[in-house]
Amino acid sequence: MNETIRTIQNHRSIRSFLDKEIDDVIIDEILRAAQSMPNSINGQQSSVIVIKDKETKAKIAQLAGGQKWVEDAPVFLLFVLDFYKTNLAAEKNGLTQVIHESVEGTMAGTFDAGLSMGAAIIAAESLNLGIVPIGGVRKNPGEIIKLLNLPPYTYPAVGLAVGYPKDESHKKPRLPFSTFRHNEVYHTEEMKEAIDQYDMEMEDYLKEVGRQQEGNWSKYTSGIYQNVYYPDVYPTMKDQKFLNDK
Repeated sequence: MNETIRTIQNHRSIRSFLDKEIDDVIIDEILRAAQSMPNSINGQQSSVIVIKDKETKAKIAQLAGGQKWVEDAPVFLLFVLDFYKTNLAAEKNGLTQVIHESVEGTMAGTFDAGLSMGAAIIAAESLNLGIVPIGGVRKNPGEIIKLLNLPPYTYPAVGLAVGYPKDESHKKPRLPFSTFRHNEVYHTEEMKEAIDQYDMEMEDYLKEVGRQQEGNWSKYTSGIYQNVYYPDVYPTMKDQKFLNDK
């Protein structure tokens, strides 16, 4: 195993950061890694907003559901689904962009933003920084859009709090590898047994970290997935011209 793979496999989310700034040169190195990721048709339909201002971070922390680590991290990165740039390209050529109105466009752009964030995570962790992804930027997306002046054809996909770790958090166990790797076709056999096994492992982990009230993986996940937990995403996507009707 090489150092890159070791770094990836040692990932854990960090929610406690030192009061230590991150040099802009380091931030640029992380973002250049993110920008280097593959993307659909070379459309490059993602962007990143770098946020250091304490008041802005505090506001985002509140909008994301009271996630204090967003405020505490020296840098917050917002990964943006960005068809504004490609729309300008269409206008330059006298054409009308349609892709942003489709589910395919949303999927392609969101996946590209995810690839970029994955690279940013690996780059940051390789530099001994800690990170935690923040899906909560979609909890009050309209406010995030206004706060960060996002133009039409863009949307806040996910955030990333970045900083020097105050301490090393516990490494969260994953589902058995057999539920992730499927050979040739999707295999449903033994999936229930694998989930049962993982639930027992997660019960031990949650007790260890003082979160036993969550129960286990299946109880916690299914409890959340009974509802659309960020219901403002769909209407605000439409406001940003992502109609998702094609």
